[in-house]
Amino acid sequence: MLGIHDPLLFLLSGLVLNMTPGPDTAYIVGRSVQMGWRGGAAAALGISTGCLVHVFASAIGLSALLMASATAFAAVKWAGAAYLVYLGFTQLFARPPAAAAEADAPAVAADASLRQVFWQGALTNVLNPKVAMFFLAFIPQFVVADASHKPVAFLLLGTIFIVNSTLWCLGVAAVAARTARRVRRSSALVWINRAIGGLFVYLGVRIALLEAR
Repeated sequence: MLGIHDPLLFLLSGLVLNMTPGPDTAYIVGRSVQMGWRGGAAAALGISTGCLVHVFASAIGLSALLMASATAFAAVKWAGAAYLVYLGFTQLFARPPAAAAEADAPAVAADASLRQVFWQGALTNVLNPKVAMFFLAFIPQFVVADASHKPVAFLLLGTIFIVNSTLWCLGVAAVAARTARRVRRSSALVWINRAIGGLFVYLGVRIALLEAR
């Protein structure tokens, strides 16, 4: 159907992959602890948006071109690494806002922070060649080899994967936010900020060392 085979296996495999903790999960949990469910949801939606960009790019062949061109791969790799390291050091050395200032902050400031979280999540995925490599390796396994509309099948499978991933991540954000209300009122928030910063720096270094396969 639509050039897809073993759809149940695809769903089960996608579920297992989504449930496996990784950097995206850590980012969502960290933002949920920092900002509550809205922060975690913004992070989850940003990550999903970045993944969707890779799915569309893969479907039309841009990601395959990226993997085939050493120059294009290196450009994206170093841009992503630099961006992540910048975010990491920004988070590591950021001063935690005072509780009173948070209480008096206007709603527009909160919205701006949520936008920043969203775009950080999106860009960390868009600028990560490893995400492109994942979709190029995983999704074609479930596309019929002689299908007449392979890009359509790829887009459909990629969209299903991302929708399921988004639902799972929103659930993670809700659980993390619910269990972390007290943490946001304690000094532990400083260490959570530093942990998120360290995660970004670590990811930046990993991307910098990434080689095209």
